[in-house]
Amino acid sequence: MKRYLLTGLLAAALPPLGMAASPEGVWLTEGGSAQIEISRCGDAYCGHTVWLENPYDDEGELARDSNNPDSDLRDRELIGLKILWDMEPAPRRDNRWEGGRVYDPENGNTYRARMDLEDEDTLSLRGYVGAPMFGRTSTWTREEEIRELSD
Repeated sequence: MKRYLLTGLLAAALPPLGMAASPEGVWLTEGGSAQIEISRCGDAYCGHTVWLENPYDDEGELARDSNNPDSDLRDRELIGLKILWDMEPAPRRDNRWEGGRVYDPENGNTYRARMDLEDEDTLSLRGYVGAPMFGRTSTWTREEEIRELSD
């Protein structure tokens, strides 16, 4: 009886085999300079900047997307900016999403992307050109809540 009870408790606590965990939530980027909130956008996941360590420019205004190659988009505020989109579940690998794009406002470049949920609190985001071997991986850490902007 005890064995059945223990087995039942373990089964209730763990997701079924083959079921992917979710990347939804707030993530602190590698280096701690930004928080990105990942959420569902239709059938895929996307991510928006919700906090920046340095949210203001030299004039005290909210930082803008000044490095965007499209001059019409350079006036967008970085807070609220969609930097991750079209991330869909990988067909043959749990806890991986691929086929998306990631935008780097520091250099204005957009890269192909995939992300892997390494464990409940660690997300690896790989941005690349062409094939994943031609890219860089950034490790993000799950946060409980969105931080408040500093003055």
